[in-house]
Amino acid sequence: MVRESMDFDVVIVGGGPAGLSTSIKLMQISQEKNLDLNICLLEKGSEIGAHILSGAVIDTRSLDTLLPDWETENAFIQTPVKKDEMLFLSGESSAINVPNFLMPRTLMNHGNRIISLGSLCKYLGDKAEAMGVNIFPGFPAVDLIMEGDQIQGVITGDMGLDKNGEPKDGHELGYELRAKQTVFAEGCRGSLGKKIIASFELDKDCDPQHYGIGFKEVWSIDPELHQEGLVLHTAGWPLDNHTEAGGFVYHAPNNQLYIGLIISLDYKNPNMSPYNEFQKWKTHKKISSLLKGAERVSYGARVLNKGGIQSIPKLTIPGGIMVGCEAGFMNGAKIKGTHTAMQSGITAAEVIVSQLQTDGPGNEIENYNEELDKTWLMSELYQARNFSPLLKKFGLMIGSPLVWIDQNILRGRLPFTLSAASKDHEQLKKQSEAEPIEYAKYDNVVTFDRTSSIYLSGVNHEEDQPCHLKLTDPEIPIATNLPLYGEPARLYCPAGVYEVIDGGEGEPYFQINAQNCIHCKTCDIKDPSQNINWDCPEGAGGPNYTDM
Repeated sequence: MVRESMDFDVVIVGGGPAGLSTSIKLMQISQEKNLDLNICLLEKGSEIGAHILSGAVIDTRSLDTLLPDWETENAFIQTPVKKDEMLFLSGESSAINVPNFLMPRTLMNHGNRIISLGSLCKYLGDKAEAMGVNIFPGFPAVDLIMEGDQIQGVITGDMGLDKNGEPKDGHELGYELRAKQTVFAEGCRGSLGKKIIASFELDKDCDPQHYGIGFKEVWSIDPELHQEGLVLHTAGWPLDNHTEAGGFVYHAPNNQLYIGLIISLDYKNPNMSPYNEFQKWKTHKKISSLLKGAERVSYGARVLNKGGIQSIPKLTIPGGIMVGCEAGFMNGAKIKGTHTAMQSGITAAEVIVSQLQTDGPGNEIENYNEELDKTWLMSELYQARNFSPLLKKFGLMIGSPLVWIDQNILRGRLPFTLSAASKDHEQLKKQSEAEPIEYAKYDNVVTFDRTSSIYLSGVNHEEDQPCHLKLTDPEIPIATNLPLYGEPARLYCPAGVYEVIDGGEGEPYFQINAQNCIHCKTCDIKDPSQNINWDCPEGAGGPNYTDM
C-alpha cells in the first residue's frame, strides 16, 4: 500500500496557541499580499482544545496584536484580574500573607485575564478555519519526511492497527503531508521536536531543558466564597525548602475555581509522588476552606518548560522551524507561556512568508532569531533568566529574597546568568539514600485517587492499538529501576499508567496501562534510566479536556 500524499505551502504540527497564531498570521499576510497560501494544521486531539491545559492567567499583548477585536467578540471564557495575593504556607495549617510590595513583580497581574486556554484555542481555531486554514483534528504527526538533511513535511499516524501492529478491519495508512516549510508547535516535550533536537544536535550550545509538572482541577464553589478576578499564588508547604514548587488559585467566571500545583521535575526523593503532593496541598485550610460544599468538575496534568532562555535550542533547520513551548519559550518568572508562544508564532509566520517569497521552499530560515530579538519576547525571557535558577541554587528561603532583588530592583539585569547543567532525571537519589514518605488516605471530599481523577479528564484510547509508551529495554524497570529507585514511574505518573505487579512467587512485573495516559510527558522526562519514550498514540486518543 502506498501512502496518499498532499502538498501544502506550510504544514503546522500542533493546534495550541503557537500553532494557531502561526496559521492566522500566515493567512493574514496571505490576504494582504494576495499570495493564496495553502496552510495545513494538524492536531492530535479529537478537537482543537482537547489536549490543552493551563492555569491560566494570560498576558493579552500577543492576542491584541494578532486579533485586535478579540475583546469585543467576547468569544471565550475570560475575566479581568482584579486582585493579586500571595501566601507562604509555613505548615499544614499556617500561612503568612505576603504583602504585594514583597511579591516578585512578575507575579503581579494587573491588566491580565483569567481564561480557559482550551476555549481560547477553540476561538483561535474558528478564526483560522474561517480564514481558510485546513485544520485536521485527530491526526497526529508521527514521523518526518526527510530528503538528506532537509525536512519535506510529516507523516500522520496509521489508523486501525492492533496491539501487535497488525492491520485490523478498517485499517488506514497515515498521510504524507509535504510542505515548503514545516512548523513544529507540539507544545512542551513534543515527540517530533525531541527527535529533531537530538538528530540535528540543536541543543549542543545551550543548557539542558528543565521541566515542571503542573496539576490543575476546576471546581464549582459556593458563590459566597467566590471572588471573581482574584489571583492567589502559594509557596512553601507541602514541599521542602529545596524543591521548587508553587500553587495557584484563580477565581474564574461562573463561580468556578481553577486550582493547581506546579512541581519542578528535578526533585530528588524517588519516594515522592507529585500527584499526592497536590492532593496534600489542597488540605491546607487556606485551600480546603474554599472547597466546602464544592464540586470537582475536571482534572488534568501537563509538563511545562522551566529552563528559560538558557535552554532554548537552535530553532531552525532546513525546511523546519520551532515555535511556542516546543522551543521552550515559557516565562517561568511569570508562570506564563501563552503570550510568548503566540508571539513566536506571529514572528515565525512573518519570516516564513518572507523566505517563501525570496529563497524558495525548503531552505533554512536563518533570520528567525534575529527577528525574535526585535520583539519584546527575547528581552522578557532574558529578564526572567535567573528566576528559577536562584530558587534551585539557594532554596526557597534564601532564593526568594534574591529573586525579589533581581526582579523588583534590578529588573532582571543581574550581571551574570546562572546555569543548571544537570538534567532533571539525573537528580533522583537512590532509594536507599532517600527518606520514606507516607501519604494520608484520600477523603473523597477534597482529596481523590488517580482513578477518579483521570475519569474527569475524559481520557480515552482505543485499547487494541500499539502501546505508545515504548521501553528501550523492557528489563530495566524491574532489573534496575525497582531495586535502585523503587521504580518511581509508579509515583511520578499522574494517571496511574505504570504499575509493578506481584506475579506470584516473588516475581514482579512491570505493567503499562497506556489507556490511562493523559499525555503529560512526565515519564519521558523523569525516568532515571531514560528508558521510556513517549510517542503519539492513534489519532484522537488521550484526554478530552473541557474548557481547561
